[in-house]
This record gives sequence, C-alpha cells and structure tokens, in this order.
Amino acid sequence: MATKAKTVFYCTSCGNESPKWMGRCPACGEWNTLVEAPSESKKGSAAGGGRSGGAVRSERRPQALREIDDSQEARISLGMAEVDRILGGGMVPGSLVLIGGEPGIGKSTLSLQIPLCCKDLQTLYVTGEESARQVGMRARRLGGDDSHCSIFCETLIDAVIAEADARRPDLMIVDSVQTMYSDSVESAPGSVSQVREVASALLRFAKESGVPVILIGHITKDGFIAGPKILEHIVDVVLQFEGENRGSYRILRSIKNRFGSTSELAVFEMTGTGLREVANPSELLIPMHEQGLSGTAIAATLDGTRPMLFEVQALVSSAVYGTAQRSATGFDARRLNMLLAVLEKRAGFHLSAKDVFLNMAGGLKVNDPAVDLAVICAVLSSNFDFAIPPDVCFAGEVGLSGEIRPVGQVERRVQEAARLGFKRIFVSSFSKLDLKPDGIRIVKVADVPALVKALFK
Repeated sequence: MATKAKTVFYCTSCGNESPKWMGRCPACGEWNTLVEAPSESKKGSAAGGGRSGGAVRSERRPQALREIDDSQEARISLGMAEVDRILGGGMVPGSLVLIGGEPGIGKSTLSLQIPLCCKDLQTLYVTGEESARQVGMRARRLGGDDSHCSIFCETLIDAVIAEADARRPDLMIVDSVQTMYSDSVESAPGSVSQVREVASALLRFAKESGVPVILIGHITKDGFIAGPKILEHIVDVVLQFEGENRGSYRILRSIKNRFGSTSELAVFEMTGTGLREVANPSELLIPMHEQGLSGTAIAATLDGTRPMLFEVQALVSSAVYGTAQRSATGFDARRLNMLLAVLEKRAGFHLSAKDVFLNMAGGLKVNDPAVDLAVICAVLSSNFDFAIPPDVCFAGEVGLSGEIRPVGQVERRVQEAARLGFKRIFVSSFSKLDLKPDGIRIVKVADVPALVKALFK
C-alpha cells in the first residue's frame, strides 16, 4: 500500500510553515496566505545518516577569529557610477543581489545594461522569461552587442549552476527567480518552496565560487518582493525600483545592504536607449512651473549621503462634503495629520474644516523628518494663497509643542542649497552651524509662530 505523501502549509507572505491550514498566518498576521505544499523532510543518508554515529562530517573546520583574513577585497565595478555607489562602491565578489520592482519599470533593462556598460566583464545572462532573440533585440536597442555577455535560456536551476560552474564568469544575472525551479522540489515554479530552494542554491554557488549574482524578482500588488520573506533574508543586497512606470524617471532604492548603507538611492531617466543616470536629481525635482504659484515649498532633505532638494506641493480648500479629507502622496498621512494638529493647536490656524492634499514632486517617498518644515509652509502658503519666493528652502523637524527641531548634517543641506542658487534657507535656531557659505542667508527660527512671522510678514 502506497504511503500518502506528507504535506504542510506555507505562508506565501513570510514563508512560515504550519502543519495545518489556518485563516491567518501566526507569524506575519496576513489573512488567507497559507497554501499546501509537499513536505521537505530531510532524508537520512544510506550510510546511516541523520544524527547517528555514522553521519558524514564536513571537511570545513572552525577558524579562530584572529586568523580570519579581513583585508578589503577589490570590488567589481559595473560600469554605472550610480549603481556602484548604491552598492557601496561596487559589486562584492560572491555576493547575491536582488532587484525588485513593478512590471515594466526597468529591472530587465538595468540588468542587461550592466554588461553592456562594462564590456570587459565576462557575464552569463540567464533568462527564463524571454527567448535569446528577444534579449538580443533589447541589447541592440540599448546600444551595444559587442560585450562579453552570453545568453542562456534555461529555467532548471541545476543546469544553470552547472553551466556557471563550468564557465566561471565574472558576473551572473538570473531573470527571474520566480521562473526558476529545482527537480528536488515537487511544486510549480514561483511557489514558496521553489523560490526558497532556488535562492539557497544560488547563494551556495555564489559563496563557494566567488561569482557575484544579480537576481531579478517580482513584487506583489502591495509593493513587496514576491515570494517568502526568507528570500530577502537570504540575499546580501535588496534593491527596489520605485516611481510610476508610465513616467520617465525611476528611483532605485537600497532596502538591505550587508556591504554598505541602506539609505542610498539612485535616480534614472528611462529613454529610448535605456536607463540614463541622473547625477544631480535636485535639478529635476525643483519647481517646473511659473513663479507666483501658492502651495509649494522646497525641502532640503538627505537620503543616505546625498543631499537633495525637491518640491513639496499642498492644496488647501473648503470641505465640500462636510468631513474634511486628508490625502498624502509620498508622505506619511499620519504625520501630516500631526502637523495639521500642531498648526491648529500651537499657531491658531483653523484647518479642521478644510481639505488638505499633499504631494511630493517627482514620485518620491520621503521619510526624512527635515521635510516637516516645508510641509507646513506649503500648507500655509495654499491656505493664505500666498506664494513663497522660489529662492527659499527649508530644513527642519516640527515637534508636538510647535518647536522647530534641528536635523542631522544640516551643513550639507545648506551647501547643496547654495550650490543650486537658493538665497535663503530656514533651519532650527538650535542648529549648530560652523560654516557661512557665500550667496545664501541662513534664517534660524525657534517655533512655528516665529516661522510664520519671518516668512509671511
């Protein structure tokens, strides 16, 4: 009599394993994410595997910490300055990098553009979604086919690793992890168990061979990397594309990086010949409209190590349907409500009966508290219908008592504003500034009422 195969239930959101089906995952709290899959129980070896005395011992031995060579290993330049910077100075040998994003936003374009930009890099491009002819057509559209790049159309991960082990390229690109599968797992490609097995196999290959691997991944409708959460834990670096795929600008943001900062971002422009690096994104995000328009303010923010200035847009109008609406794009809506409450309680502006809409220009998603000052100035500008001069910018955090709090690295923000031609910058009166750059005046304010008097007098 045949033995019934044992099955378990995996959460498609976080990868948690459960012996029975439940409506809600006990690990991540998501509803209706448990799916049934064959169990991956470990099999004992023929020579008495498991925990018996005849278990196979690994040839590796523990090393003393003082004996480990911690010298800096040379990084691999990918031929794109912005990508090298967001990786922390280039690709680390033996690292596994995951790039995610919405369909059509430019993941495959970027991954193919890398070997085309660095022609001396021996690259193995593995595609499970397109044919070799389709990849060749895109490569010629991107402006080059004379690079040392080989296209391998395969979805079986064992065959991919065998080919890479035989070639030992300088770089391997896999597009995408959801199309790869392993014979050792009895489930469809893209399932929780398949994604986990494929990622683990690629990680073992990268660490043992020293070949860096770039892995393309899909995202869910909520904007998260598709597959189990363990996929993001396995890889060394997670980069995610942001921005509207109907627009021309893309933002590549570092979410996880074991070899550098996780606060970096790179800005690209999608053109007919591929992604173009934008070395100075501030020039793209500052106002692109006629002067004298109310409801706009320029924020001096810092994303990672890069100072950046962009436009904050606000619209304040009387509530038509009785209940005031609050909407924020690219900004935390709860923080917007907090700032509106501070304006009403500490400064006496009655905004509870008015609709307030907020937008970060350029499709940016901002979490820097230094944007608070620009947000309240844009809201007040729209409320008063008073235009803020275009040569004024802001950098400060607003507290619950209405005080303007200092922000980090304010000197770099001031220098960037001066370089772009701004004449005044509003900062906290508690900020400690040692520099006095030419061409810009630093205005220090202690609280919201002092800001209103200095700006809207």
